[in-house]
Amino acid sequence: MCGITGLFDTRAQRMPERERLHRMNESQHHRGPDEGDLHLEPGLGLGHRRLSVIDIATGQQPIFNEDRSVGLVFNGEIYNYQELMVELQAAGYRFRTKSDSETIIHAWQHWGQDCVHHLRGMFAFAVHDRRRGTLFLARDRMGVKPMHYALLDDGWLLFGSELKSLMAHGGLPRTIDPLAIEEYFALGYVAEPRCVFKQARKLEPGHCVLFERGKAAPTPRQYWDVCFTLDNQIGVDDACAELRDRVQEAVRIRLKSEVPLGAFLSGGVDSSAVVAMMAGLMDDPVNTCSIGFDDPQFNESAFAQTVADRYQTNHRLEIVGSDDFDLIDTLAHLYDEPYADSSAIPTYRVCQLARKHVTVALSGDGGDESLGGYRRYKLHMMEERMRRGLPAALRRPLFGALGRLYPKADWAPRMFRAKTTFQAMARSSVEGYFNTMGLVREPARQNLFSAELHRELQGYNAIDLFERHAAKAGTDDPLALIQYIDYKTYLVGDINTKVDRASMAHSLEVREPLMDHKLVEWLATLPSHLKLRDGEGKMVFKKSMEPMLPHDVLYRPKMGFAVPLARWLRGPLKQRVRSALLDKGELAETGWFDQKEINRLVDQHERGMHDHSTPLWTLLMFDAFLRNVSRAA
Repeated sequence: MCGITGLFDTRAQRMPERERLHRMNESQHHRGPDEGDLHLEPGLGLGHRRLSVIDIATGQQPIFNEDRSVGLVFNGEIYNYQELMVELQAAGYRFRTKSDSETIIHAWQHWGQDCVHHLRGMFAFAVHDRRRGTLFLARDRMGVKPMHYALLDDGWLLFGSELKSLMAHGGLPRTIDPLAIEEYFALGYVAEPRCVFKQARKLEPGHCVLFERGKAAPTPRQYWDVCFTLDNQIGVDDACAELRDRVQEAVRIRLKSEVPLGAFLSGGVDSSAVVAMMAGLMDDPVNTCSIGFDDPQFNESAFAQTVADRYQTNHRLEIVGSDDFDLIDTLAHLYDEPYADSSAIPTYRVCQLARKHVTVALSGDGGDESLGGYRRYKLHMMEERMRRGLPAALRRPLFGALGRLYPKADWAPRMFRAKTTFQAMARSSVEGYFNTMGLVREPARQNLFSAELHRELQGYNAIDLFERHAAKAGTDDPLALIQYIDYKTYLVGDINTKVDRASMAHSLEVREPLMDHKLVEWLATLPSHLKLRDGEGKMVFKKSMEPMLPHDVLYRPKMGFAVPLARWLRGPLKQRVRSALLDKGELAETGWFDQKEINRLVDQHERGMHDHSTPLWTLLMFDAFLRNVSRAA
């Protein structure tokens, strides 16, 4: 695992400035504290920070082919590199190292842009081919590893693992994209391919892009997508057996390491399954770690201990105080963009704990998306059954009118809260799921934005992002459709971003077997009723793991990494909220927000009239982002 960065002259062959490249590279020192190096030549600069995991002796980067005409910087792991090495050696290529990095070099020489189809793993890399005058950027299928890039007005292309490496160059304009603000307040993150700065972009998962010197800026090309065929006629018992085998293989190929390796163990189904598989594949006890909270409402460490005891792991538990909120500015620096998922705090802490004992950790991330595990999936399917009971031509105007007219009654017993139900019935499937995933929902988001920001948005709404992905999903199955949307938005923009930044802040490599693309492809062939049945998510996965995990671990309610935001914002963070949101500071100076609306939110939350913790936390993290940008300027 590493940090990569570089510059490519798309117009001529100007010599890059070493000092700029050095700043870009060192801004990501945390991603690779073991080694670092630069390569400069006319028209090109490559930088690399290394976290040594495989082929420690000879795996340094940037790495080149025999005549140094092809150079590479690479972040990630290629799990099938040894098989590819044999295939490429048979084709006449000679290897000087035992690293997966050199495998990519020769794969590029042999297959060109199609090399990505042969790679199984998590990766973001840049290949420079001097003879062709090209720079090729690629990102793994599930978006586990990040890739940012920006084409400057003077023709220099910048790229890097994190946005901070582009910012360190000094030439990237810090002009904030108003559309990114809309996406952030709608979803809690800026979704791919957009960046918070107008001139920068994220390379989307399963995409690559080829820059050719002297030619116009290219459009990224999609080389992979998940296809929900749902046509696998396999029975439940056979599906369980095959799923166990496929998960075991995905775990097995991720166990190769020359440094200490372990796993996160939250006590949930996914991480517990990964640990159970590891225990069956490893000779030594698995190193596991988890964090607990001193508030029982948020603490699931007892379930983690149950699994640890069953498999006799070397288990480490650390209790985190429920007032662990001192990371706000740290998170703003780590994420570079505004990011509002408060579970970033416990994720940071569990990575911090893991790094004390291991350099590589396996996680259970991605299981909920592929296997239908989220509670929101069940609720969405309930809404869909109601929607599909009436034709849209009748349903939308009828329930839309009822939703507008019926009074909002959050205080009333659930049976009298019909307004929300009427509104849900009036929406399409995509509109309904967008509302479910909304952080600051409409009309609250519209009320929060100033007239100036509304003018800059020119009618853009973040739902356009969901509609764009839904149009490419290739399925009208209601569960598969929202799984596809989650793959393209929440999984990459929220989960993968959170885990990458939190882990690399501590120089920890995290591997995700449940995001193995071959496993994901197979799961997409299974009918939805094998994933969500009778209100039980992950049905086939839980059933498949019954021989390996306790019933209480498999079938208890999902908990997740939650933090007590409402209490924080009324108590220990009250003054921070007032200072950031009510004073004439960075946030107010943007002119993008309605100050009267912010005042109302703060006042009502402090007095306990309403829980406005979500919009207030989202504003607080946006303010922290603005402060971080000002400090970095």
